[in-house]
Amino acid sequence: MAHTSTTMTHTDVVKALAALAHDARLAVFKLLVQAGSDGLAAGVLAEQLALAPSALSFHLKELTHTGLLVQRPDGRKLMYSANFNTMNELLSHLTENCCQGAPCAVDTQPVCCPAQSQPKVPA
Repeated sequence: MAHTSTTMTHTDVVKALAALAHDARLAVFKLLVQAGSDGLAAGVLAEQLALAPSALSFHLKELTHTGLLVQRPDGRKLMYSANFNTMNELLSHLTENCCQGAPCAVDTQPVCCPAQSQPKVPA
C-alpha cells in the first residue's frame, strides 16, 4: 500500500503539539481519549482532574481551537470528546517518513479507533 501524506499542515502540527505541551491540557486530552467518542462533561473533567472551572475552560478552548477536541451541547451541559481524526492525522504526520519511506503497519489500519460503546461516567 502506498504511503499517503496527511492533511495537516506543518503549522497545524506545531499548534497541536504546543497545545498538548502543557500538563493540564495533556491530562484533559488523555482522559477524553480514554472516555471514547461519548466524551465527558466539563464538570466531570474539572472534578476528575482537580482543575478550577476557569482554568479548565481555558484549556478546553485551547484544545478545541487546535481541532483536538470536539464540543457539543447535551441539555444544559457541554460535552467534550477527543477528535480521533485529528489525533490520527497528527500521529500520521509524525510517522510519515518512518521506515525509510516504506509502508508501515499504521497504513494498514487506523492508528486509533475509539471504542463505540463504553460505560458512561456519571456527570
